[in-house]
Amino acid sequence: MDLEGRLLGNRYEILENIGNGGMAMVYKAKDQVLNRFVAVKILRDEFTTDSEFIKRFSIEAQAAASISHPNIVSVYDVGNEDNLYYIVMELIKGKTLKEIIVEEGNPLPWKWSTNIAIQIASALETAHRNNIVHRDIKPHNIIITEDGVAKVTDFGIAKAVSNSTITAFGSTIGSVHYFSPEHARGGFTDAKSDLYSLGVVMYEMLTGKVPFDADTPVSVALKHMQEEPVPPKEINPEIPLALNDIILKAMRKDTTLRYQNATEMIIDLNRALKDPNGDFVDNTEYAEIGETRKVPTLNNEEIKYEKNPKNKKNGFFQKHKGLSIFLIIVVLFILSMGITMAVLNATNPKEVAIPNLVGSTEEEARRKIEESKLTVGDVTGEYNSEYEKGKVISQNPEYRENYNIKEGTTIKFVVSLGIEETTVPKVVGLKQEEAIKALEDAKLKYEIEEEASEKIEAGYVIKQDTEAETTVNAGDTVVIHVSTGIEKVQMPSVLGKTEEDATKAIKAVGLKVVVSTEEDYSKDNDTVLKQSIDAGTEVDKGTSVTITVNSITATKTATLTVNVKSLLDGKVTYENTATNSTTNSENSTATQTVKKVAVRIMVGDDKVYNDKIDPTTTNLVKSISGKGTVTVKVYIDDVLKSTKDVNLNEETSVTIE
Repeated sequence: MDLEGRLLGNRYEILENIGNGGMAMVYKAKDQVLNRFVAVKILRDEFTTDSEFIKRFSIEAQAAASISHPNIVSVYDVGNEDNLYYIVMELIKGKTLKEIIVEEGNPLPWKWSTNIAIQIASALETAHRNNIVHRDIKPHNIIITEDGVAKVTDFGIAKAVSNSTITAFGSTIGSVHYFSPEHARGGFTDAKSDLYSLGVVMYEMLTGKVPFDADTPVSVALKHMQEEPVPPKEINPEIPLALNDIILKAMRKDTTLRYQNATEMIIDLNRALKDPNGDFVDNTEYAEIGETRKVPTLNNEEIKYEKNPKNKKNGFFQKHKGLSIFLIIVVLFILSMGITMAVLNATNPKEVAIPNLVGSTEEEARRKIEESKLTVGDVTGEYNSEYEKGKVISQNPEYRENYNIKEGTTIKFVVSLGIEETTVPKVVGLKQEEAIKALEDAKLKYEIEEEASEKIEAGYVIKQDTEAETTVNAGDTVVIHVSTGIEKVQMPSVLGKTEEDATKAIKAVGLKVVVSTEEDYSKDNDTVLKQSIDAGTEVDKGTSVTITVNSITATKTATLTVNVKSLLDGKVTYENTATNSTTNSENSTATQTVKKVAVRIMVGDDKVYNDKIDPTTTNLVKSISGKGTVTVKVYIDDVLKSTKDVNLNEETSVTIE
């Protein structure tokens, strides 16, 4: 079937064939909608006219698509186009476990094998909880990704049923080397059958060979039913004792002696990683009730004939010795097949319709089971609000219309104990974990609502919606409010805002405001110059934040008195001047006068005085003005004699001397 280049479902472009199975072909394709590569499994042409195979193919899609697990190949889509039945799946890059086993040629490392087994068991755990039994667990159906993750694929023969069990289809499907005994004889199979197959897979990983092998599938099937496997530790002494015991328990003939679910097996596998030689696996021997019969193996025997002198010339066997041997071999083969079929028929009881027990009384349920030639299993009781006391609330296997099981199959059922009541415990003041345990111990469900609290430490219960000591039905939900501690808020940025706007922004997030002032003539008045907590910082709600606001006061005036004489320490300079009374030089006189000094007064950058005066001046008075604090500087003959800061808000008269 050449499908390369074809577009299925107006979405999946077939790129290349990447694998072939007995029932379908697998192609790599491109999902044009999500722009990703996928695997597309397409049913072979010879099966498209077979309604049973199409049904099985549809079941594969429905079963696999209903579960999601990291160790199960995801199914994205299913479709039918021009008699092409296809399933769109996750495209996995890696090798099958069978390819790895063959390539290694030797037993795989026990720790690696154990981790792979845990992943497979985890996948089966999820599948079984969703009422899906794989029925074909083998290394060929397990892909190991490039990252070492095990992915279980090919749920092609899985049949989802609500009671976690399945019956075989019309013919035996899968690899007989990994069949459970009940599967091999066409009997009733369930989740424990998958665990048997997983045990066989572990056996092969750790020994490099399957536990049972023979020339024909029938012979292998008989060995699964009749023979005990050679303990894997005898083949590979490097296998830890715990793993040896886990494999043997998984492969018990009696399903009641195997692991009852994948969870049990996962627990032991994880424990084996920590205590590889521990003797913790429960491998209790099975006490047989009846006699066990084995079918003898027919081996080739050397056929001898004793010569009869009387028939030496005319005996048929003597004349046709070669033909005689051939006929005997044919007879032995027919006998062997007859015995095999007899064994299979004897172990494959008739099928009967499963009765519906739900809603019946326990007595009625027992009668229905016996009338259907089935066996009554465990009868347990559970509290239930839907069914009155004494009525059956569930059964295993579950009832389904037109669903048959084998005669003698054990049916378990649960009887209602009525509505259970319980008392709500007091959980206020307890830690969240303690409160949850108290509610669960009281058979109650819980719902948590988180609340900030300034008084109650984070993680403790503040209140409960249903009061303590209240009588309620088991299974009811109690809402508990758990403290998250003091609420954290984020400090906003208020730099450059006005004092009013900054205050509003800070209070809006639940913080308190403290205002301080500062003068900065380079910034606008009434704007925030600083904030004590940086913007974006998380702080407890209610924390105080100090903002510094620019506060420039109005212009003020002060009287400035400068004692020039004091600044010069009384030092003065005199100069001579001549006065002529007549033109006769002899009559001229000389006069000595004080030399004036240049005085310059600066207020900030403003020049408020600049003139020459008598150095003996003690009170040079000038008026100065400004805002806030100003700096006054006095220069005499361009030499700085005094610098003084004057707070005009506080001083009205200033003297410099």
